[in-house]
Amino acid sequence: MGRFSIPMKGFVLFRLWAVSAEAEYLKYKDPKQPMSTRIKDLMKRMTLEEKIGQMSQIERRFASPDVMNQYFIGSVLSVPGDTPGLNATAEDWVNMVNEIQKAALSTRLGIPMIYGIDAIHGHNDVYNATIFPHNIGLGVTRDPDLVKWIGAATALEVRATGIPYAFAPCIAVCRDPRWGRCYESYSEDIKIVRTMTEIIPGLQGDVPANSSKGVPFVGGKSKVAACAKHYVADGGTERGIDENNTVINRTSLYGIHMPAYYDSIIKGVSTVMISYSSLNGQKMHANRDLVTHFLKDKLKFKGFIISDSEGLDRITSPPAANYTYSVQAGILVGIDMILLGI
Repeated sequence: MGRFSIPMKGFVLFRLWAVSAEAEYLKYKDPKQPMSTRIKDLMKRMTLEEKIGQMSQIERRFASPDVMNQYFIGSVLSVPGDTPGLNATAEDWVNMVNEIQKAALSTRLGIPMIYGIDAIHGHNDVYNATIFPHNIGLGVTRDPDLVKWIGAATALEVRATGIPYAFAPCIAVCRDPRWGRCYESYSEDIKIVRTMTEIIPGLQGDVPANSSKGVPFVGGKSKVAACAKHYVADGGTERGIDENNTVINRTSLYGIHMPAYYDSIIKGVSTVMISYSSLNGQKMHANRDLVTHFLKDKLKFKGFIISDSEGLDRITSPPAANYTYSVQAGILVGIDMILLGI
């Protein structure tokens, strides 16, 4: 039986080490690499199924370890009333979120999931959390400093339950008091609504002076990603009917319903949620002109755009009549994450 020489043994060991090192090094997990490099590396590794999973947000009650692992789910949410248990403590919430996160990290690529919640007037779904007035009550204060402080307090309590993402603020401009969601609007006056976007740096932190326009900013472990909603003109529907049609010309759209989105983007808002409503007869979830061409291309928004719950289903009438078509339409519009709902 032949023998390896010492140099040959050294060469073989070196090659084994090199192969092992190459297999273990994942560029997308290296914080020393530029973000763009990490993203490109990760995208190259992902299968179509993994990309679909990462673009999906599901309700907590469906987020079993098997579902998270099998479908590579990218995001989970708690709908109103969906808690870990009766009078659940902050620790209970943290444990629940951590268990779901553990399942997400056990997937092939180990991509963390994003957990979100409707913290719309304080951390309103959590027992013993601080509850603040709804937006209509905050709007009458005309006090942006107070609203910013409320955002910071809310962020602190949301993070204390292990959650990094809040579906707030609603920056609708309620033009008809018959609208059943008028209480979610700061005001019918766009000037007041624009001022109240100061809640975004409260939730996320102040954008650094050298930050590029449109790039999201979340300033540390006591802050959360915010969500400006519902894009756009949800407060202007005919006769105040919820999810109805807003009939408006471009001048009024840009002058009334759009300015608060300009301000939100300048303040580094992380996400934007699309409205159930229609604009001049076209469903917002199917409006590529305003979602991609205006929000992404013109306003340079670099965060992600999320559908409302089952928003894609409602592209067709009746809802979910052709789900394959609806998904294709929503993705081509420029929606980045699909809130699947039930």
